Amino acid sequence: MMPVMSTLSFFRQWFEKHQDQIRDDYFHFLRFHSISTEPEFKSEILLCADWVSDYLAKSGFKTKFVETSGHPIVFAEKIVDPAKETLLIYGHYDVQPVDPIELWESDPFTPTERDNRIYARGAVDDKGQIFYAMVAMRALADQDIPLPVNIKFCIEGEEEAGSTGLFLALPENRDLLSADSLLVVDFDGYNETTPAINLGVRGLVSMDVTVTGSKSDLHSGLCGGIAYNPNRALVELLAKLYTKDGSIAVDGFYDGVLEPTAAEKAAYPPQHDEKYYREQFGIEAFGAEKGRTLQEANIFRPTLEINGIGGGYSGPGFKTVIPAKAVAKISCRLVPNQDPARVGNQIKAFLEKHCVKGMKVDVNLHSGAFAFRANPTSKLALAVSTAAAEVCGKACKNVLSGASIPVIAALSSELKLETVGMGYGLPTDQIHAPNEHFDFRRFELGFLTVATAIGKL
Repeated sequence: MMPVMSTLSFFRQWFEKHQDQIRDDYFHFLRFHSISTEPEFKSEILLCADWVSDYLAKSGFKTKFVETSGHPIVFAEKIVDPAKETLLIYGHYDVQPVDPIELWESDPFTPTERDNRIYARGAVDDKGQIFYAMVAMRALADQDIPLPVNIKFCIEGEEEAGSTGLFLALPENRDLLSADSLLVVDFDGYNETTPAINLGVRGLVSMDVTVTGSKSDLHSGLCGGIAYNPNRALVELLAKLYTKDGSIAVDGFYDGVLEPTAAEKAAYPPQHDEKYYREQFGIEAFGAEKGRTLQEANIFRPTLEINGIGGGYSGPGFKTVIPAKAVAKISCRLVPNQDPARVGNQIKAFLEKHCVKGMKVDVNLHSGAFAFRANPTSKLALAVSTAAAEVCGKACKNVLSGASIPVIAALSSELKLETVGMGYGLPTDQIHAPNEHFDFRRFELGFLTVATAIGKL
């Protein structure tokens, strides 16, 4: 039986020896069309969940499905000693839709390797990242390396659809998921060569807005100049959400929002500057509040974004109508002390108050999530940070994310867990976009970090 203290060099050798099989299994995982938001892929979701469960079972875990209102959660556990601490590892096996399909250079569910990068939907988010954690368990089991802690997995199938099933199933499954710490394997590294642990994400609330002006679409000649156009009413209404300095005009939106201290700014230094965003994404217009740095705008301040607008005819050619209705999708990223339900209702009230008289406004609020902050000196944070530094040969950074993983705050608060996020994705990996990809070398870094961190617990 190999002692756990020999981890890093041993795991590098193990990965090198088994990398062909690892790649084959990774590609198999990526081939499942596990798109949680599209009902026609339900059978693929179930096949994917079966595959995940089977992989962990073959690594010595006791597995089961936790049935939910939606797609099943794959639960797995290896209890080496009930008296030892327990680590819960979270990830998801579902993926985003692939549209626009015409922009993919290869089929999104036929994994393709180019320049050591694996191109496929889910290559990073989150199949690639949760899979390297699963491979770490296989390596431990393969050599009968004793675990210093109990390990549980919670791998859900609805993260990209809002985690509704897990949210609803959580109260009845507290004992099943009980642990001392939570590792969320669904984040980015600091940059190409520098690792990071994530100690917080922003919260989220989203909504659909519909402005209706008539019973049906109207002829823009017969009714033009008579009927107020819902498209016009909607864009005017949305424009009122912002002040000239870029802040949000909704009454009460900033209630409870604290200014970042000098110590907080120093603890989470900015990762990128405007030049980076220009070069990587072609961004030339920046939308931060006046006087705010990019760092403040992305991790310390809440936002309100218009994610989509539609109304009337926008296909080929021309159709001269005044649409009956116009629609918009809005989301807000929230910071600590903001209640998603309260913020959603504040925006709803603002839109109802400021819309053109005579227009009907319907605002459909979706379930939200609170922001989350973690303890940078917890046992898990120190173990993962130290492991990542050893694996990469560079000091590990502490970061906060401007993104949201809605279920993290719920898991952390409901189960009272010390929580850390980790990952080796990058903003340039085209996550949620065509040609999503993951560098197989960074996949190996993730594997080494998880395997080594467990030894440090």
